[in-house]
Amino acid sequence: MLKKSKNYSEDTIAAIATPQGTGSVSIIRISGINALGIGERITGKKLKPRFAHNCDFKTAEGNALDNGLAIFFPNPKSFTGEDVVELQCHGGIIVSEALLQTSYAYGARPADPGEFSLRAFLNDKLDLSQAEAIADLINSSSIDAARSAFRSLEGIFSQKINRLQDKLTNLRVLIEAFLDFPEDEIDIEEKERISLSEKFYSIVSDIDYLLEESKQGVILNIGLDIVIAGPPNAGKSSLMNRLAGYDTAIVTETPGTTRDILKEKIIIDGLPINIVDTAGIRTTEDPIEKEGIIRASKAISRADLLVWVCDIRSSLDENINEANRLARDKNFLVIRNKLDLANESTKDLSSRDKAVICLSVHTGEGIDLFLNELKTVSGYAPNLGGTFSARSRHLDSLSKSRKYLNQASESFIKNNAFELAAEDLRMVQKSLSEITGELTSDDLLGEIFSSFCIGK
Repeated sequence: MLKKSKNYSEDTIAAIATPQGTGSVSIIRISGINALGIGERITGKKLKPRFAHNCDFKTAEGNALDNGLAIFFPNPKSFTGEDVVELQCHGGIIVSEALLQTSYAYGARPADPGEFSLRAFLNDKLDLSQAEAIADLINSSSIDAARSAFRSLEGIFSQKINRLQDKLTNLRVLIEAFLDFPEDEIDIEEKERISLSEKFYSIVSDIDYLLEESKQGVILNIGLDIVIAGPPNAGKSSLMNRLAGYDTAIVTETPGTTRDILKEKIIIDGLPINIVDTAGIRTTEDPIEKEGIIRASKAISRADLLVWVCDIRSSLDENINEANRLARDKNFLVIRNKLDLANESTKDLSSRDKAVICLSVHTGEGIDLFLNELKTVSGYAPNLGGTFSARSRHLDSLSKSRKYLNQASESFIKNNAFELAAEDLRMVQKSLSEITGELTSDDLLGEIFSSFCIGK
């Protein structure tokens, strides 16, 4: 386990904190014990804390490079908790890269991906869920996802976890107080037992609600992955184009036009949906079309939902069976397209155990019904939560906490086994601590922060 400690590394790191390329401003961030010295050598000025200095930047050879701003943030009141210097130069690859190389010449080293945020975490400037929220905010694909990530960054998720931890600590103190007595002498009054049971139920309710809120956060964070598949000429690419809002896929009456998978992202009421359009699935001898069908099958295996598009005039039972075969254990939705060409007999949807929607991509009839069904399948409920961003690992930790809490409750309420209940409550707290990073393995930290961009 990594222990949090200030000045955990003697290294001074540097990186470009803004996107590389042409722009009006680039920012080079330097953090560590030698940050101030490096900044003053580059600028030739004595840098005052939290003051924007207008200065000339010079290379290690003493050549004037640019004119810009330098700001010094002394520890511990900086993002990383260490001395931080930010150099704001004119945008462009050449100038920013030259300043970065100059900082290396004066003793800094290149920052690893996410290392600034990692140092902020290790120096107690933010907990692990807040650090993850930085990446979620940067990568958010909708305004709702961005708001949720910002609320997590502000600490709303952490506060809920900490309140749970306080309740659990209080309950553990009460339970463990009975461990000082011999087992045959423990005698809890009915009023006291009821009080302890109510505390158990209160914590169970809190974790259940937090789990549901976190599920909404995960949905907003990663979105819903759907694959559009079906026989040739059913309208798959036309559906893709209507959802995207422009002609992203080629549409012709010739079967087998789509050979490779096409990807698009849309937002429905704040819910990100990642769409993959695939080649028409049929028996063929064309080697290129065969490869497209193989790729379609692989895409289906990775998706959250298969949207099977078929012609409304074809056999519904056959299409349901084919969709079920390809989806295996995944959810699937059958779209009967070309409603504008159908007669009344082909619209019969009686006694179907899977969602079936009739629509016309051409006229737009039924599209809203389809979009609402996507939200239902994803589990997205904006009125329930989405108050903070969350990740799959958070759901795993909350689920483990719930399991241990069930065991603790059973040990206490049913079996009067105080020692077992106390141990299970400790495991509940341990699982919750994984979310905020109080107990975190080096491997997990490496995995989380390596996904960050360099300079963050």
